[in-house]
Amino acid sequence: MKILLVTTEWERYPGDISGIHVRQQAEQLRAAGLTVDVFPFHGEKNPLNYWRAARELKKLNLAQYDLIHAHHGQSGIVALAQRIRPVIVTFHGSDLQGIRAVSGQITLTGYALRVASRWVARRADSVILVAQNLARQLPRGVKYQIIPVGINLDVFHPMPRAEARRALNLPQEKKLVLFVGDPTRTEKRFWLAEKTVSLLPPELNAKLIVAHGIPPHEMPLYMNACDALLVTSSTEGSPSAVKEALACNLPIVSTDVGDVRARVEDVKGCEVCGYPMPDALASALARALHLPKRINGQEAARVFDEKILTQKIIQIYRGVMQ
Repeated sequence: MKILLVTTEWERYPGDISGIHVRQQAEQLRAAGLTVDVFPFHGEKNPLNYWRAARELKKLNLAQYDLIHAHHGQSGIVALAQRIRPVIVTFHGSDLQGIRAVSGQITLTGYALRVASRWVARRADSVILVAQNLARQLPRGVKYQIIPVGINLDVFHPMPRAEARRALNLPQEKKLVLFVGDPTRTEKRFWLAEKTVSLLPPELNAKLIVAHGIPPHEMPLYMNACDALLVTSSTEGSPSAVKEALACNLPIVSTDVGDVRARVEDVKGCEVCGYPMPDALASALARALHLPKRINGQEAARVFDEKILTQKIIQIYRGVMQ
């Protein structure tokens, strides 16, 4: 089986982690015996870039592939420009939900992306969602399957906190709160994370740690070095950071976003705040930082084993080919 992955999210320079979820899926598919090529392009919110990408895609010998798998709705626009091979599209969140401004309102670009993604969903041969909550954004009648982005459980697992802090040169005596993501992305609401941590009792001696633009091999260290993960996003699909935190037994405090509630509701020590107010988040975070020991999140994380989820994707490939 030979697959072509089409994606707008791919590394642009050594160490860039953009599109790491696509790269990891490509590696798992190859490990399962498939031949996988990648067609990356950068749309930059410019229609001309999509037109150029579609033109370049059609120059390829597409007959050599069994199917094309596009990641994110905007990539599906380019993948569907050809009529030679069937197209599978995985929607990850903001493509169907729209990009939001600091105010929480969908931006004009975000609205256009949502409209384009719904157009893609109607025309794709198969639709994959990373979380059930995205289904309500699909056009009526579109069939879909749920396959979250997997994680490598051989990499994300508990390790001694002091050891992880020494490896990252982080202070041993403080309570460390982890924020994962680009602080400049409005939907991540970094301002809310900062405000939340500022409201913590002084005796907690808490410090906000931002994990962005770091080498991928350091993320498990951050998950094990910190005392809690704080998620303040306004929109998400199925955030990988939550699954990685569970695998490392890291307590989670989050806004009610994406599929986070479904992932942590049975894990003692994790909390989801229905109202994204700094004081409510700070109260929940204080409780998490006062926990006498780490959570037991490994059991909940096992369903995200990327090896198992890769086999589910291959089954979809076979179904489309038939």
